[in-house]
Amino acid sequence: MKHKPILTLEVLVAGLLVLNVILMVWAAVQAPTWWLLVPLVVWLAFLGILVFCGRSLRAALARWLTGSVFDESKLKFSLGNMSAPTVLLSGKTILWYNEAFQNELGCGENYLLHSTTKVLPGLTLSASGSPAGQLLHLGDRIWHAYSSTVESRSEAISIVCFTDETNLRFIEKEHTASRPGCILFAVDGYSDVFNDMLDSERAGVLENLYKVLETTIGGTTGFLQRLGSGKYLAVVEERHLNKLAEERYAVLDEVRAIAPEKNLSLSIGVGRGAETLAQARQMAEQALDMAQGRGGDQTAEKTPDGFTFYGGVSHGVEKRSRVKSRLVARALVELIKQSESVVIMGHRMSDLDAIGSAEGVLRICKICDVPAVIAVRRNATMAASLLDTFEQAGYSNDFMEPEKALETVNKKTLCIVVDTYLRHLVESQEILDKAGSVVVIDHHRKGDNYIKDTVLLCHEPYASSASELVAEMLTYVGDKDDKPTRLEAEGMLAGIMLDTHDFSLHTGVRTFEAAATLRRYGAETENVRALFHVSRDEYVAKCELVEAAQVYKGCAISLHEAFDASVQVAIPQAANDLLTISGVSASFVGVENANGVNISARSMGQVNVQVIMEALGGGGHQTMAGAQLCDISLEQAGARIRAAIDLYEAARAQNTKT
Repeated sequence: MKHKPILTLEVLVAGLLVLNVILMVWAAVQAPTWWLLVPLVVWLAFLGILVFCGRSLRAALARWLTGSVFDESKLKFSLGNMSAPTVLLSGKTILWYNEAFQNELGCGENYLLHSTTKVLPGLTLSASGSPAGQLLHLGDRIWHAYSSTVESRSEAISIVCFTDETNLRFIEKEHTASRPGCILFAVDGYSDVFNDMLDSERAGVLENLYKVLETTIGGTTGFLQRLGSGKYLAVVEERHLNKLAEERYAVLDEVRAIAPEKNLSLSIGVGRGAETLAQARQMAEQALDMAQGRGGDQTAEKTPDGFTFYGGVSHGVEKRSRVKSRLVARALVELIKQSESVVIMGHRMSDLDAIGSAEGVLRICKICDVPAVIAVRRNATMAASLLDTFEQAGYSNDFMEPEKALETVNKKTLCIVVDTYLRHLVESQEILDKAGSVVVIDHHRKGDNYIKDTVLLCHEPYASSASELVAEMLTYVGDKDDKPTRLEAEGMLAGIMLDTHDFSLHTGVRTFEAAATLRRYGAETENVRALFHVSRDEYVAKCELVEAAQVYKGCAISLHEAFDASVQVAIPQAANDLLTISGVSASFVGVENANGVNISARSMGQVNVQVIMEALGGGGHQTMAGAQLCDISLEQAGARIRAAIDLYEAARAQNTKT
């Protein structure tokens, strides 16, 4: 039941008016000469009452509530005995508080009628009135405030209770800082690095390596354990993982300096934020796979929120085993023979490497006598010249639109993805989901959103191209006469030449061996070179892109409005041509499309364009990468490219210092 106040300002004014009239009538009758003085005295008295109310009414009320002695307080038996500090507010003015508040929050001082902005800075009734309450840092202690407010006609009345959480928050902070995380260290290409060393030399390098790791972990409360074959495990508290991350894992540079002539490098996988040690170890293994998949010589941190990468700005060195290629080839043959059919596909806007490697895999399927087809969008490809060559030679049945190929896919179908590991970049995600099993063959450095649950993964970031990997596999498949045709060999050689920029970038011994093998299969270099020929319109578009380029910190950036779909191949070609300009170590070509801006990035190896493109949501390889920016203008795209370059240069400068 709602009670109305007995005395209000309106009632008081009305009463004074009635009293004034009565006194004026009485004075006019009894003392006519003083009757005008009567209303003046009445209204002066009224003003005095107002002043008294404004200055002293609240103080008098507060004294009445609390009493001159607390034992006499009217609220003693309601809130006074609460052990939690409690305060009563009228708006932002303190009307009352209990003894606990005065002792613990008020330091024994009298704060009646003081403002909460001075006594309780930061207190917000809307926040403290929520179910979660409000955390307040008052002095050197942490309090949790809970409030309840009752609205009135004049001013809101609130009661606020406080709980001391200083010790609880300290325990929480200490608990978080002491959570264990796992670190896995692995020497990149262990067998390749140490096989050619003398025993004494190998022992010296390993001893220095262990000393570096021991010093790194020795500065923490954790421990280091050797697992064998260049692998080490460390368990470290979260507080020390934060410190290692702030130093950007300087141990990478220290290991690289042990034997620079041997290309010694380290990959590090870190599992953080796990609920159990077993989960932390599993996350560290996933992170290590990611670090090695991105080319090694870097750190990958795995947390429940995703991956974070450190390092990876140095040039990778070829470290892969021929034994692995033979084992992968045999496993691939077994999977193909167990399948009812095979669908092969590359990435969207397929290029010569995607189509060339797909044709090589198709040859393996033909050797195994299993029906197979390549899913490719004929109207959205940058390998039209290669597709035309195959179709003119009678290979039309080898290619099919993804929508039509999807109709033939079932749970007994094997899907083989080449030249990409990213799920969102494949020609058809529907085929990927509908197929019974998936195989991935790729050479790009690994990143997030990769294709998971593969039955076979051939991922070699040290290879120049997917065509190189497939060409090497073909040497271990079939009999002596089961070899690719001349056109298939030329398609794979074209893929290698595209990704290596005519054998000038990211090539190793195995690259030239694969090219020599394809040459023995009948590939003619003049025919391969003809696949790179462009039309007059494509050449003009390429020239426009080169002309529009501007150099920023050694990087050529070219931005252009949308081109016709028939000249899209000019974009990566312009990026390649920009590298021939003196003083340009990397190039970025951005072209508008219906959804935003597509960016093609290339480098000569000194700049890791994959790291730069990852900052824009893309990916790729150290010398060849790309990104797709949605809902953005050319000017905004240019600003983001420059910002990503600045971030990369800052990280590289930091690594140089350490």
